[in-house]
Amino acid sequence: MNVLEELMNERWISKYRDRDRYYRIKDELGTVRDFLVEKLGYRIISNSSLVKLEKLPGEALPWMGVQEFKNPSDYALFCVILMFLEDKEAEEQFVLSQLTEYITASFPEGQMAWTVYTNRQRLIRVMKYCMKNDLLLIDDGNGDNFVTDMEAEALYENTGLSKYFVRTFTKNINSYQTVADFFQSEWLDMNEERGVIRRQRVYRKLLLSLGMYREKEQDEDFNYVKNYRSIIENDLEQFLDVSLQIYKSSAYLILGENGDLGRTFPARNSLSDAILLFHAEVRNRVESGELKPEINERILVPLLKLREMIRETRQKYGSGLTKAYREMSGREFEDCLIEELKSLDFLRIDAVTEEVQIMPVAGKIMGTYPERYLEQKREEGDTDADQ
Repeated sequence: MNVLEELMNERWISKYRDRDRYYRIKDELGTVRDFLVEKLGYRIISNSSLVKLEKLPGEALPWMGVQEFKNPSDYALFCVILMFLEDKEAEEQFVLSQLTEYITASFPEGQMAWTVYTNRQRLIRVMKYCMKNDLLLIDDGNGDNFVTDMEAEALYENTGLSKYFVRTFTKNINSYQTVADFFQSEWLDMNEERGVIRRQRVYRKLLLSLGMYREKEQDEDFNYVKNYRSIIENDLEQFLDVSLQIYKSSAYLILGENGDLGRTFPARNSLSDAILLFHAEVRNRVESGELKPEINERILVPLLKLREMIRETRQKYGSGLTKAYREMSGREFEDCLIEELKSLDFLRIDAVTEEVQIMPVAGKIMGTYPERYLEQKREEGDTDADQ
């Protein structure tokens, strides 16, 4: 990977984790600094502990949350742990009971009782995320034992990196009510530079989303991509092995053979195969006239219709999927595929009406198994595709 890919793919590069890599990235920052600051409006933190690119999206999408967290309480607990670590010096040690006492005092009374098994589970889940991100180390004991034993102890060490996890805001955020408030505050002092704001938002969308879509008839961001296509391509190709593909109502960055830019689709797993097969089913129904794309190339169907289409996909091609997906119940398979499609922003579901928007990407990338392969699977006695 080159320096830009490494900065985009990692939360940060810490000297604690990889000293040689930290110094290499620090030395090469100058080659990408202008691009990151001017085109994306990103801030680079470079100090004696780490190098971090503060990556802010152009729009909020479901997959951008912490995938390890199960509910909003996990985020609240994580914030309290960050507050606890804020008062600790780098390399300062503490025991688990010190942390649990602090959390009990910081949460509203009764909301974090350690006699509740799920609360203990939640704490260990969040602690593991902290260790994964080098916010703390375990020096002795096993914190996992706390799940089954409230008296279990473990010795931890603060790395000092927690102070860099949350971005610094230029104003008090207590008045913010929606995600949009955070996006508006990002360019609060640049109201007169509308062109700069749009440019930075567009580059962020292209780099941090699996697809960029026209959201309305006169979408300024999408029009910017179409009007400045050659400039955008030239900027990106200087640093990344990518090409820009633009359609009537969507745009995508396509990675070349040497590209490495975070999450991509299709991934090398059976779930991606299932999505490609589902897209083929969508395409077949469009070609037969059963489904009709809207003017923005999106397909609107009720949630029940979506589930029926997924079932049909499994009936046709299930024998080619891995054993785990073949053995799932029909409902489990539907839920699994829907969640993955939502996280990729390949479909959107209205929580109230349960109307589904199948995004234009369904018509751009799809796959099928060769018929001879399916025949071979049937001959081998694998009948899951017909279940």
